[in-house]
Amino acid sequence: MPWPERFLDELLARTDIVDLVSESVRLTKKGNSYWGCCPFHSEKTPSFHVVPDRQMYKCFGCGKGGGAINYMMELENLPFKDAVAVLAQRAGMQMPESGASPGARERREKILEMNKQAARTFHRWLHGPEGEAGLDYLRKRGLSPRTLTNFGLGFAPKRWDGLITELAAQGYDKRDLLDAGLAVSNKDGRIYDRFRNRVMFPIIDVRGNVIGFGGRVMDNSTPKYLNSPDTPVYNKSRNVFALNRARTSKAGRVILTEGYMDTISLHQAGFDSAVASLGTSLTEEHGQLLARYFKEAVIAYDGDGAGVAAAQRAIPLLEKAGLKVKVLRMQGAKDPDEFIKTHGREAFAKLLDQSEDRVDYRLAQIQKKYDLADDSQKVAFLQEAARLVSSLHSAVEREIYGGHAAQTAGVTPDTMKLEVERALRGRLRKAKKQQERRDLTPASQLQPRARTLRYENIRSARAEEGLIRLLMLDPGLSGQMEGITGEEFSSALLGRAFDCLSQRAAAGLSTQLAALAGEFTGEEMDHLAQVAAQPESVANSGQAIADYISLIRREGLLRTGGEQGDDILLSAQKKYQQKKAYMEEKT
Repeated sequence: MPWPERFLDELLARTDIVDLVSESVRLTKKGNSYWGCCPFHSEKTPSFHVVPDRQMYKCFGCGKGGGAINYMMELENLPFKDAVAVLAQRAGMQMPESGASPGARERREKILEMNKQAARTFHRWLHGPEGEAGLDYLRKRGLSPRTLTNFGLGFAPKRWDGLITELAAQGYDKRDLLDAGLAVSNKDGRIYDRFRNRVMFPIIDVRGNVIGFGGRVMDNSTPKYLNSPDTPVYNKSRNVFALNRARTSKAGRVILTEGYMDTISLHQAGFDSAVASLGTSLTEEHGQLLARYFKEAVIAYDGDGAGVAAAQRAIPLLEKAGLKVKVLRMQGAKDPDEFIKTHGREAFAKLLDQSEDRVDYRLAQIQKKYDLADDSQKVAFLQEAARLVSSLHSAVEREIYGGHAAQTAGVTPDTMKLEVERALRGRLRKAKKQQERRDLTPASQLQPRARTLRYENIRSARAEEGLIRLLMLDPGLSGQMEGITGEEFSSALLGRAFDCLSQRAAAGLSTQLAALAGEFTGEEMDHLAQVAAQPESVANSGQAIADYISLIRREGLLRTGGEQGDDILLSAQKKYQQKKAYMEEKT
């Protein structure tokens, strides 16, 4: 344990899981718990469950679960020690002097400080003699001095060691710059600046930290845009350019562009909710990140083939994250920056308000694939359109957009309705078969999601889970469990968890799930959260403990050569079905 256990107990006591999660997820109270859309995977129907009395969360969709420390680790992609440090700062607690080696935390802090100094240096160079070409380029693109300052734009001179030399004077060596992605090394081991002769765009997270850079080259060399590699503080799939500014917008909708310049130009024109992905296609993580701050997204990609294809890929990702999606269709300009320069701010605002619904946009893209003057191609268009329309959740939506497709192809709405219903029946049949296959294997549903944690003996494991739940609910029950240890458990994971909880109970420490974060991997915590989320009552706990221990020991004997009892299997399955029905009724 990297810090004194009582320090971690106090930290968790000061960190309310509902308050913490509410900072990134919109929660709705239902009974004594809260529900929301999971921040770790894309979903429309809330399956993310936060239980305040147990100070834990559990997603019944993707399986993620744990306490406050696990939540911060998963949300920010932090190691355990860094997550503790973030929560301690949030709670106003001083980190213990005698804590474990701060290695990873110090490394992150060092990289962030280096990035900040690099951003200041690039900005200074932009306004110096070496930055003349970069400043001239940005001015020609119509950016004002205020915009240059607001976004911290800079310039990297055409030198091999400009930044290395500059930061060396501040105490950073070449290896530090390699760590931060500010330098690269060739096959001969020579280390030199990553960014040279480029206009620099600092990438800033929602906390105001400079986590990386993008650079636009000033000559014909490639790549045209060069971005920081993934580092301990930067992951291009988990961050979005300008979100630090856009998240405070009152617009209520995020505008997605394809690049830095489009985003900055939109901000300068007053559209302060514009963002861009960072040198990669939009990902599920991007969608989940944007859904924390916005309810609607307008895709404003370039109008060329690549932009259309990117928009097609982005639509389902954003929808899965729970965002209402529209698509901007520009004519007379290739991108938002050019449109505003040509037609003005008011014209773009009007275009934005007329953004096309994502279904009509996708129907229009399907239509482009077919010649509707040819009957066979018209049939193919209607069949593909019907598959798209049948995927819509609302019957009203299916009727409206089915009508749009019918009008496009010149057939009656009733004809299209029949085609949509046929496609919908096919979807429902497929879903029903998948559910039936799951229902026929109830035992497999009792297994952990992770194959590496599979139970060898489900009957014993279910009883072992029961003892763990009781300890989590009431550490005072540990006295009634004396005599049994994790060594008798059939599951190594459950045995470790039981021993850890027993030791904590004996020491007067918390036995809530959150307290185990430093002892178990994320995968293990996900499963222990699943265990903790199952129904259990401390009423008549003495009898329950005796029954659980008896079953564990009986199964232990069976594993060493005894006969299996069918009545035990039936009893365990019956209890599982009862608990499952109870959980479904409760939620």
